[in-house]
Amino acid sequence: MSIVYLLIPLGLVLVGVGLWAFFWAVGSGQFDDLDSPGWTVLEDDDAERKPPAGANPTDKDQAS
Repeated sequence: MSIVYLLIPLGLVLVGVGLWAFFWAVGSGQFDDLDSPGWTVLEDDDAERKPPAGANPTDKDQAS
């Protein structure tokens, strides 16, 4: 019975951490665009892709 005195506060702390993480994710925009990631699966792999921001496009030429 004494384990209940440990498990109830531990459960409340875990619920609090979960709620904090959820509201942090909502506040930081993690759930703003739920449709675009699904559409990227349908994109053609042969299409030319843009290099990531900050990437030097000449790095590929120098490696060859």
